[in-house]
Amino acid sequence: MLSKDSTFFGYRRANGRVGVRNHVIILPLDDLSNAACEAVAHNIKGSLVINHPYGRLQFGADLELYFRTLIGAGSNPNVAAVVVIGIENGWTQKIVEGIAATGKPVTGFGIERHGDHETIMKASKVAREYVQWASEIKREECKISELWVSTKCGESDTTSGCGSNPTVGNVFDKLHGLGATLVFGETTELTGGENFVADRCINDDVRKRFQFMFDRYQEIIDRNKTSDLSDSQPTKGNIEGGLTTIEEKAMGNIQKIGKKCTVDGVLDKAETPSHPGLWFMDSSSAAAEMVTLCAASGYVVHFFPTGQGNIIGNPILPVIKLTANPRTARTMSEHIDFDCSPLLQREMNLDEAGDQLIDIMLRTANGRLTNAETLGHNEFVITRLYESA
Repeated sequence: MLSKDSTFFGYRRANGRVGVRNHVIILPLDDLSNAACEAVAHNIKGSLVINHPYGRLQFGADLELYFRTLIGAGSNPNVAAVVVIGIENGWTQKIVEGIAATGKPVTGFGIERHGDHETIMKASKVAREYVQWASEIKREECKISELWVSTKCGESDTTSGCGSNPTVGNVFDKLHGLGATLVFGETTELTGGENFVADRCINDDVRKRFQFMFDRYQEIIDRNKTSDLSDSQPTKGNIEGGLTTIEEKAMGNIQKIGKKCTVDGVLDKAETPSHPGLWFMDSSSAAAEMVTLCAASGYVVHFFPTGQGNIIGNPILPVIKLTANPRTARTMSEHIDFDCSPLLQREMNLDEAGDQLIDIMLRTANGRLTNAETLGHNEFVITRLYESA
């Protein structure tokens, strides 16, 4: 049972935030730098490379989001130190400066005028020092209110809205009452249920901000002449699992924010919340994109309810997957951290399911690896807004 006196053991960073992992990451600025980053990670055991397929020439809001995502990833409290490698120095140093503002060790290298060999050699030396330094950092006891928890569901079916999503909602209700910092999103998958989220907003300012984010998404749908969402929402997997309309899917999705939580703030993509409470973040419903945005926003543990079975992981943010579908729990057991199908079989109640998920959350926060981590699922997908210039 959670209470205000509940604790976990985490890594306290220089800016006061608490992480549950202690990664030293090798972060490429652009796709051209992936190979050099992989070489450094190969040289230095204990470091973690985070490759991505994007290069340069973003502009406007897309460029801002790009920087926000990379800086946020490096700034996440689950990261102890960072080596940034880019093709050129200007943007590389911008990422370095953003991460350095958190007080954590970070060094950047530009490949131009140096080449791969020299860059890899110098970056490997720094990465080795960082890994050895990080290996001596000790966990310390932290208050439950210092835990930042995100959620997103995937491959939903009828068991999601009836079982696994309400289980997350039960935990969110309990964490919200204890002052934790929480987030949900998936703007596209609130369609038809957005009024229920608006009604949960704590005041008019938050409600207006939420409505702005939702309307902005609707405008994109209208502009691209896909107002019926028939090619993507519900997905083929959703339909196979018994969800026939986006409204049905939305009502199940909303179960993840519980019955008592108020929506206390609204974030744009990869923004960092400014105070505790439950936040809505405008985001794609694509699994890897949303979880990456949560990592970039600073969240350190993630709940991922799934119906038909999703295999998502993330290199920075440990993903706890749960299902209420007994077939998925059986056929994809290596991916499922918590089988809450007994909830629908009336072998446990919702409060008991929530408490069992809390136990798994605390064990994960204290260092136990999730199934996605043991299987090596390190999906890191940056959200893009426009074509490159």
